[in-house]
Amino acid sequence: MTNLLKWSDPSLLKFMCAELTRGYFLEHNEAKYTERRERVYTCMRIPKELERLMTFGMFLCLDAFLYVFTLLPLRMLLALLRFLTIPCCGLGGARLLQPAQVCDLLKGLIMILCFCMMHYVDYSMMYHLIRGQSVIKLYIIYNMLEVADRLFSSFGQDILDALYWTATEPKSRRRAHIGVIPHFFMAVFYVFLHAILIMVQASTLNVAFNSHNKSLLTIMMSNNFVEIKGSVFKKFEKNNLFQMSNSDIKERFTNFVLLLIVCLRNMEQFSWNSDHLWVLFPDVFMVVASEVAVDVVKHAFITKFNDLTADVYSEYRASLAIELLSSRQQNAYTDYSDSVARRMGFIPLPLAVLLIRVVISSVKIQGALASVCLLLFYLGLISLKVLNSVVLLGKSCKYVKQARMEQKLHERTAAATPSKSASEPKVERHVISVTKQPAPRAELITTCSPPLNPDPGHPPATPPTGVEAAEATAPPDSPELKQRFPKKDLLEIDRFTICGNRIG
Repeated sequence: MTNLLKWSDPSLLKFMCAELTRGYFLEHNEAKYTERRERVYTCMRIPKELERLMTFGMFLCLDAFLYVFTLLPLRMLLALLRFLTIPCCGLGGARLLQPAQVCDLLKGLIMILCFCMMHYVDYSMMYHLIRGQSVIKLYIIYNMLEVADRLFSSFGQDILDALYWTATEPKSRRRAHIGVIPHFFMAVFYVFLHAILIMVQASTLNVAFNSHNKSLLTIMMSNNFVEIKGSVFKKFEKNNLFQMSNSDIKERFTNFVLLLIVCLRNMEQFSWNSDHLWVLFPDVFMVVASEVAVDVVKHAFITKFNDLTADVYSEYRASLAIELLSSRQQNAYTDYSDSVARRMGFIPLPLAVLLIRVVISSVKIQGALASVCLLLFYLGLISLKVLNSVVLLGKSCKYVKQARMEQKLHERTAAATPSKSASEPKVERHVISVTKQPAPRAELITTCSPPLNPDPGHPPATPPTGVEAAEATAPPDSPELKQRFPKKDLLEIDRFTICGNRIG
């Protein structure tokens, strides 16, 4: 201002000289520009950190999805074997079936009934019915199906959990529910409706793939970018962003399964001609690329507007790892697939029923050679499930250690420890079961024996010292045990870390 007042004779030449020669110093506002630079660096780190979380979460969903096809049938056979051998061995005051075995049988019965009901649904008729609709109507239908799928996923796991708890609730407690059979039929009805809903989604996507001008597929992919408008300019806390990340993981994995169903149906229509697979590849790539691009842009701007760093995704990954490790403990309070369903909203039963229905209708199994190929395929799925589980356990231990969340893992384990009921018969702990059932943590503390020496050259173990004796006689909630058991709980699974890191 003082320089401007000194101009006694302002002119265009002096103004241009002042504009060309004036300077400014950015260091006068160093904090502001440093913050802006960090925001740019954060946006550049978001794709890498987000995709690492997405990859880990999708392998979690894959593990829960493969569990339905591989280990669940075997666990059902073990439960049936126990049920059939009870008349020979006798109950001895124990339960007829353990709670985990009851849940396995219920899941298997739900899948069998829903699969039988799905045989009465004509996939081809549904495809041609959807194909006869206009483009705008199909676009609206697809949006409605996405909303309905989220609503079904949010309420479906509650229905299944209500069934599992009603069937395994202790008999001594007062019953204030409608019974196991109504809950069972509610669960069957839900899984069937959800499978029909996913089938309509797959049929709509198949119509978009087979349309000549690809206008429907373009409109459906542009719908993903509308999601950016509805989420970017809102206030998000860390917990809300974690829920959104889990929802994105579930959505991406479901889209991959839908694309697999579409490819199977198209290859079956073209007599499994491999040339047609390359015709589908550009459309599949466009769907996947649009999904990844939308997720990256959405999360990048959400973290920018809410002043969140890219390190939050490492915390989210560690939280998912804790969920996995907690479900693998001996005192786990839930099945692993149910834990993933509660966290991510991914329920594998309806999707598994639909995939089995599509595979059986698309692939004809005739003759001894086809049966042998089916058996080899099943063994391959089991091998993939075991390999995926080992790698996930190793990576989970690594993520928990990096985030220093061993204490949080122990707190979740201690919270899940079942309390010993006074009315529970003592004979039950001596009953020999077909499968190894989890023992409560309190029993493990009070009845565990001193560890055996792995090396016979070492001297025998010495009696416990004063501190060890105090910890052994302390109650389960004492601070001594809280300080002692976090590392021990993690080391129960830490043996998979070396194998998982080598494989991964």
